[in-house]
Parts: sequence; C-alpha cells; structure tokens
Amino acid sequence: MALQINATNPEHPALLLELPWHLPLEQWPEEYLVPLPRGISRHVVRYARAGDEVIAVKELAQRPALREYELLRDLDRLGIPAVDPLAVVTGRTDAAGEPLESVLITRHLGGSMPYRSMFETTLRPATMHRLMDALAVLLVRLHLAGFAWGDCSLSNTLFRRDAGAYAAYLVDAETGDLHPELTRGQREYDLDLARVNISGELLDLEASGALHPSVDPIDFGTEICARYQGLWEELTRTSVYPAGKYHYIERRIRRLNELGFDVAEMQIEHASNGDTVTFVPKVVDAGHHQRQLLRLTGLDTEENQARRLLNDLESWMATQDDYAPGDPLGARPEVLAHRWVREVFRPTVRAVPPELRGGMDPAEIYHELLEHRWYLSERAQHDIGLDTVVEDYVRNILPRTRQSLEPAAD
Repeated sequence: MALQINATNPEHPALLLELPWHLPLEQWPEEYLVPLPRGISRHVVRYARAGDEVIAVKELAQRPALREYELLRDLDRLGIPAVDPLAVVTGRTDAAGEPLESVLITRHLGGSMPYRSMFETTLRPATMHRLMDALAVLLVRLHLAGFAWGDCSLSNTLFRRDAGAYAAYLVDAETGDLHPELTRGQREYDLDLARVNISGELLDLEASGALHPSVDPIDFGTEICARYQGLWEELTRTSVYPAGKYHYIERRIRRLNELGFDVAEMQIEHASNGDTVTFVPKVVDAGHHQRQLLRLTGLDTEENQARRLLNDLESWMATQDDYAPGDPLGARPEVLAHRWVREVFRPTVRAVPPELRGGMDPAEIYHELLEHRWYLSERAQHDIGLDTVVEDYVRNILPRTRQSLEPAAD
C-alpha cells in the first residue's frame, strides 16, 4: 500500500512529505522535532515542524486514526475547544518494506500546557480550582453538543491561560462518540470516568511529591462533578417568570455570563401562569459581541458594552409582536435592531443632559442606565421603566459620579 496523506488543507501534504515517514516515530532524528512538553499518552506522540507550523504527530492504528481525525473535524465544525486536525498519514512502511502504524497529525495549540508541566512547580489550591472549573466547562460544552468523551481526564486535556483563568481543550477524541443528544446515563458515565481519572492522576502526583499538601486528590476528583452539575442545571433548566418582570430574565442572563456562557437565543412563550423562557446557551469568541452589535445596529462599542446592549436588545426583541425567529414572515433581526436603536437606545441616551455626561460615550451611558434599572427593579421587585430609571439616575447618581471625578481643591 502506497503512502497516503489525507489533509484538511491542500497545502499540507507537500509540507508533510518532507518528514521521515519511513521511520517509527520513536526513532525520528532530533532535527525534525520540536522540544515541547508532552503529556502522558497511550501512544507515541512527538512534536515536529512542518513548514512554519508546529504539529503534534501521534502514532496509532489506521482505523482509530481515521476515526479520531473525523471526530476532531466534527468538533471543529461545532465550535468545541479541541486540537485542530490537519491530516492522517497511512500506508507507511520502513526501509525493509515492513508496515508501520498510521499517524494522526494535529496543529500544536500555542501557549498550551499539559497538566504535568504545570505541576513542575507546585500549584496552589486556587489554581487547581480554576483547572477544575475549566475542565468542567469543557465537559459541559461537549455534552451540550452531543459528544460523549469516554475518557475525560487531565492527561487528555491541554490548558491555556485565559485572562486570569484557564481554558481547557480536548486533545484525545479516540474514545469519543458524537450523537444528536446525550442521555442522562451517557453524561453520568462520562462524569464518573472524569472523577475516577482525575483522582487517580492527582494521587500519582501526590506520590511523586508534586502536589500541594493541602490538595486532596479524592476531593478534587469529586469537585468536578459538583461544578459540572451546577453548570448543567443553570444552562439547561427551563424558567417560568412572572409576566412583565424582565429583570428576572436579566438576572438569569447575568448568571450565564458569569459562568462563561452567553445566550445565543432566547424564546419567550406567554402563558396564564407567567412567561416561560427558554435559553439556548453558547460560548462565543472574544470580540463576538462587538462584531454582532456593529452588524445589527451600526453601534461601535467595547466588548463588555456590546455584551450588555445585546442582552437588552434580545430582551426587547422578544416582546415585539413581529419577532418570530425562523419565521420568514417575521421581521428580520436587523430591522428590529434598528428599531430598537431609533425607539429605545437613542431617546434614552438623549434624555441624559449632555452637560452631565462627562467623558462617557453613548454606549457607556446606556450601560450605566441598564445597571441602574436592574438595581431599581431588584429593589422594587418589579420591572422599572426606562423613563423612571433615567430620571432617578440623573437626579441621584450622576451628581455623585461627577463629584467623585472632579479634582480635589488645593
């Protein structure tokens, strides 16, 4: 059988041909390799250079190599954090013509670390908690997408620093399966495997002296279960709110945001006992909100401002009679968004006297008003209209804000 390279990019085969496929991976000369830290793997794994890219090369049988390659491509299409599949090389033979195992090639995830490299210096318990948080978020995202991992562990995960926290990426999809939807039993099986695997990996670190003395391996294995269950409940439960109390909806959106998720879609059904609100959660890329708000409304804002304005826009759109997602007869989101700018955003901002705004731009003023609206609504236990909010904000909040910004007298 001749050497074959199945690649996602037509440019990759030419670059990959330069690598010594006639040698077992363990025998590759140093000139081809890149000295990066590697995690524990049941297979031989090496980092190499192909053109300008650093790649991870994993040696395994042909059938599982092709299967994992396709699974990783599926995860990429679903927007799940996982290593990027580049190619599968099959039909390898050595110099004597004897067959060699196939290899799966993925792109090295820049700035990432296997967990054992992170323990070269003893991690503090607070950092350990952040790792468990990141891994729980990854597992929830996989399950929401219908992916049963089958071997969730620290060894099968790469971690990358993310603004004081950590982001987790799936490395090994060999044991995974993709379904339209997972059953509760499938999710619980995955979670129990994660608990056992993580406790075992931490016990191994403890035996080597690399674990902080205050870290209990069994407790940390159990912690991911509690973190996962809390996330799953918050993301999937259906909520019924009293009619008209939209600050309750905003409270739910805030909790989702704090967990690292955003609302990709919100559906409100009116009923006699209240408004049934269904959320479709989704994790989005950095800058996503800026781009989306600019596309819908023409407003160019900072990312956090955009996030808040989009949440308000989504809540407002759900109250409009001609808002019908997926219905070709309903108003397009762009039309509703421009109506929101014209009828809600601009009149609200203009109600704040220019001489009181200081250096705040319109998006920041509106954000401040939304914050004040949420506070007043929580205190009153019912939704407060924007007109009342503006009046109270101008009278009670802006004077104090301006006073705090004025320089002290000499």
